[in-house]
Amino acid sequence: MHRISLTIDKELYEQARVFSFVEKKSISQILRESLEIHFQNSHSKEKAALILDAKDKEEILHIMNTDTFIDQNDFAKKYNV
Repeated sequence: MHRISLTIDKELYEQARVFSFVEKKSISQILRESLEIHFQNSHSKEKAALILDAKDKEEILHIMNTDTFIDQNDFAKKYNV
């Protein structure tokens, strides 16, 4: 696990505290679960996966600078793979 520092406004913190109490979960656990859901539903998840699998800095920069990005299914359809 890694520790991070997070700054949120008072209202959001109070909501997190109440949900933490009601759901009997730590605020950290709620945030971890929320991040997982966000990443699963993000339109950038395929590009993020490529970056995580990149071999070196040069490949990461190439991925980041590429304006056109298609996901694996679209690629397979386009190239009959």
